[in-house]
Amino acid sequence: MNSDSKVALVTGAGTGIGQNTALRLLEEDYSVVLSGRRIELLENTKKEAGDSGSRTLIAQTDVGNPESVRELFNKIKVTFGRLDLLFNNAGIGGPSIPLEEISY
Repeated sequence: MNSDSKVALVTGAGTGIGQNTALRLLEEDYSVVLSGRRIELLENTKKEAGDSGSRTLIAQTDVGNPESVRELFNKIKVTFGRLDLLFNNAGIGGPSIPLEEISY
């Protein structure tokens, strides 16, 4: 991987907004860490990147698991030594709260 390029991490990079963001960052010459729970979707994103896929690092991650997130950032540190951009697209949901219970 090109250590001269900027490094971006995109969570939820397997589908939708995350996938499209990762592909656009690759077009802008970033090296991109593709993060998500389903490895097959991340591999598909890498495949869709074509030749730019050589600048990707796939990191299967569950953002709801603190140990998984620590492993992700350690992998980035070992591979690239830095992170220039974080696109935090994956998340975890909290419990639903009916609107009438919210005080204004």
